Amino acid sequence: MAAPYLECEGLSRHFGALAALDGVTMRVESGEIRALIGPNGAGKSTLFNVITGVLAPTAGVVRFKGERLSGLPPHEVCARGLSRTFQITALFSRLSALENVRLAAQARSAQRWRILPGGPATHQTLREGRQWLERLGLSALADTPAGLLSHGDQRLLEVAMALAQRPEVLLLDEPTQGLSVEETARTVDILRALLSGGGLTVLLVEHDMEVVFSLAQHITVLNRGRVIADGATEAVRQDPRVQEAYLGGLA
Repeated sequence: MAAPYLECEGLSRHFGALAALDGVTMRVESGEIRALIGPNGAGKSTLFNVITGVLAPTAGVVRFKGERLSGLPPHEVCARGLSRTFQITALFSRLSALENVRLAAQARSAQRWRILPGGPATHQTLREGRQWLERLGLSALADTPAGLLSHGDQRLLEVAMALAQRPEVLLLDEPTQGLSVEETARTVDILRALLSGGGLTVLLVEHDMEVVFSLAQHITVLNRGRVIADGATEAVRQDPRVQEAYLGGLA
């Protein structure tokens, strides 16, 4: 039997007496778009941080394509093919949108420290940066400092930066947080178009259930650090435990 593509096995993470994660097991297959949902404090961002090496697990292990990720620093996890966005947008605010994406593409190179302004590698990453800005609908803002972009455009710029690292697994931490209804609809349309071609595995943390139901094929539900449901989107949507813990009776 082939190893799961991305596997979390028995993950726990304690902060003193608090168990932010308590024996989380989750398996994500190649090409799958999976949402990770749960109430505030359920452990979603902690799980992202453990998967990407920001936090070490207290117990358990993360594997990608059968290889252990647990214990690797974040840049090594990224080099293995996992890239992420953050709940609080992380950008170089004084640099242009294009420079932000170019630097993300440049960081992918093992020779990144040798890349000098004006060199062939710089031209290559600039081309890639423009391509990703176009795919995220941000071409007209290429020369705008990231700190001057609207909140919605900043969220999309961070997605472009993550994708510029050519990940095999993309982890999106609340990509529509703080967006207006119109910005959310635009973001969902752009993400759906990006993901429709397949070839990219996505793990999505999101509070907006309409976004989840629109994008995700499978859902894992956390509550108090534990998995309470895991399965196809519609089955999880109808699960009474999920409705009680999180969806407020939404059916």
